Amino acid sequence: MKEKNQFASKIGLVATTVGSAVGLGNVWRFPAETQMNGGAAFLLLYVACVIVLGIPVMLAEFSLGRAGKSDAIGVFRKLSPGSKWWFVGVVAVIAPYLITCYYMVVEGWTLQYLWQSLTGNLYEGIQAGTGTVNHHAVLQARMNEYIFNGWNPVISVWIVIAINLFILWGGVQKGIERLSNILMPVLFAILVFLAIVALTLPKAGEGLAFFLSPDFSKLTPEVFVNALGQTFFSLSLGMGILVTYASYYPASTHLTRTAVIVNVMSVIVAVLMGFIIFPAVMSFGLDKEPLEGATLVFITLPEVFAEMSFSGMWSVLFFLMLMVAALTSTISLLEVIVRFLQETARLSRKKACLAATLPLFLFSAVCAMSFGPLSDVTLFGLNIFDLLDTFATNILLPLVAIATCVYVGWFAPNKMLRNQLTNDGTLRGRGVWLVAWILRFLAPLMIAAILISKFA
Repeated sequence: MKEKNQFASKIGLVATTVGSAVGLGNVWRFPAETQMNGGAAFLLLYVACVIVLGIPVMLAEFSLGRAGKSDAIGVFRKLSPGSKWWFVGVVAVIAPYLITCYYMVVEGWTLQYLWQSLTGNLYEGIQAGTGTVNHHAVLQARMNEYIFNGWNPVISVWIVIAINLFILWGGVQKGIERLSNILMPVLFAILVFLAIVALTLPKAGEGLAFFLSPDFSKLTPEVFVNALGQTFFSLSLGMGILVTYASYYPASTHLTRTAVIVNVMSVIVAVLMGFIIFPAVMSFGLDKEPLEGATLVFITLPEVFAEMSFSGMWSVLFFLMLMVAALTSTISLLEVIVRFLQETARLSRKKACLAATLPLFLFSAVCAMSFGPLSDVTLFGLNIFDLLDTFATNILLPLVAIATCVYVGWFAPNKMLRNQLTNDGTLRGRGVWLVAWILRFLAPLMIAAILISKFA
């Protein structure tokens, strides 16, 4: 019988880990980077970064988590007692909580759009075939209403926090794993279906040609750094998530195989989003607009759906898919905090869940209002939402990832990495030396390039 603090099945283990990696980075950041940076040239560069950086760093976090069998701080204390390395874990706990504060806001927006799509309110007053220019003004007004004004954003945030609390309350097996086993197949099914539909649109061939035709002239050092950043964010590296989830892995888990599967699935999601977005925006003359962030998700794609028959159905499917991606991500981020509170503060599972989520009813609400009533509250020219995003993703995550690579590569207990990757010698370890070399030399330098570029 599996322990309660372990995943119950290999499928659940993989589904949960994939769910932690697949999020908004795959959905709205990847299309924007691809559009600006040479189409397939950026795609190829991204895949190369996943292979060279993503898999080794993920293996480092997996090894650290399973060997330490604790939270992001506790693994360092168990593996290197008396050292100061535990401070890396402190940053790895702070960073995901800051990210959760604003990620809940985006999840709340997604829930609002899913509800408005279900009720038909999103497309009220819009007729298919009347032109995207007419749609844009209406959908911009909808975005202002649902995201920027009044109490709508705050109420949506409170609802998604409650949903997260309910799932976390169920524990690793009955909450997180059970949810992932249901939602991850749903996410991939919706993605494949939407991609098939997009490929039948009038100018799908042109959109697909743009996506799959490399323009190597646009590859610059800055684009290389962007590809590294996309890899970093889309795989949840440096967030403490993979360390925490790996602490629930059974001793028999094949870490290398799991890392490869997670990385491949993350790339597939990004590619499927390309198959959906580029044919769609090309078919309806929206390819000249920047495919970036909230504008892409909450205006551009609803404009595309408005031009199609059964607009509401496509909108429901898309925002359901986005909601699944956001929910599995926030659950993963919060589990880092819950595990920490259970191990360090010795709280029960339920008390740890409450302690992790209840403050978000205030913190995330403040973030939600940073686009409305609190929009004038800024620091370094950034509102509260953007400040948390910049500080956590551009500074804290790279620092944690660099420190993790250096620790596992140079300072971890002797043969820890080899023992974890070979399951104590029961598996072949032919590539362990290469992973160790990347962690010691290449990965820290590449991640440092991301960090330095943000301030250059």
